[in-house]
Amino acid sequence: MTPLIRKLLAVAFFLPLGALPEQANAQTPQPAPADTTHKYENPGGVSQGKKPFLKSKGFRAAIVPAVLIGYGASTINGHGLYSSYDAHNDIRRVFGSYRTHVDDYLQWAPYLEIGGVLLAGVDSRDDRVNLALIVLKSEAIMLSTVYVIKTLTAIERPDQSNNLSFPSGHTAQAFLAASIVHTEFRDKSQWYGIGAYTIATSVAALRMINDKHWQSDVVAGAGVGILSAHLAYLSHRNRWGRKPIGRDVSAMPLWSPSGGMGMSVTWRPK
Repeated sequence: MTPLIRKLLAVAFFLPLGALPEQANAQTPQPAPADTTHKYENPGGVSQGKKPFLKSKGFRAAIVPAVLIGYGASTINGHGLYSSYDAHNDIRRVFGSYRTHVDDYLQWAPYLEIGGVLLAGVDSRDDRVNLALIVLKSEAIMLSTVYVIKTLTAIERPDQSNNLSFPSGHTAQAFLAASIVHTEFRDKSQWYGIGAYTIATSVAALRMINDKHWQSDVVAGAGVGILSAHLAYLSHRNRWGRKPIGRDVSAMPLWSPSGGMGMSVTWRPK
């Protein structure tokens, strides 16, 4: 074998071996460079500012009650285009001396509707514990608000029984419960809320027919009831009733010859 042939064979043998590292490196995927063109855009959909005031939850929760309370206050006694005195005269002309106690019971009917719908298997928006807490909070807000306004205004009832006419507590109670019905079941059917508000409106009408309240009282009372429910929902954070308490609290009986019997309670707060 000539020297020239030996050199050619050596080059042909070592050239592929020398190229293997480069081929291996070429097959290894290289990470793509980081994309920094969108680094200051809204990551994860996080809000970059407050919503406009007209679209905020507070405005939407307060606008209807504010209109009702404002209109009711504007018609106290003989004020307004259609005053409480005008409405009272028209009601007495139509219904005369008719009286009934149905409104004393009907004010609670929306709550009975909640119980009936739940028993029928329709799920409410909130679980049972949170729904009960919202009801209690709403009632506390409404009762305290009605009491304070009644005491400060001291307006005499149409039947002259006392000076606690404005606003109507019965109407506030009925519209508060109706607002809760609407909020809890509106995703299932709007008819639940329509039925509850129809009952509440009937309570307002009966309070005037029974000569217990002026027009101003029942309109403002409806606003107070709705606002109380809205405030309870806005301030509620759904922190209760999410998990059974057994997951967070455990108890174990203990006994020792020197100390006798006892109980060990362990609490694991989230």
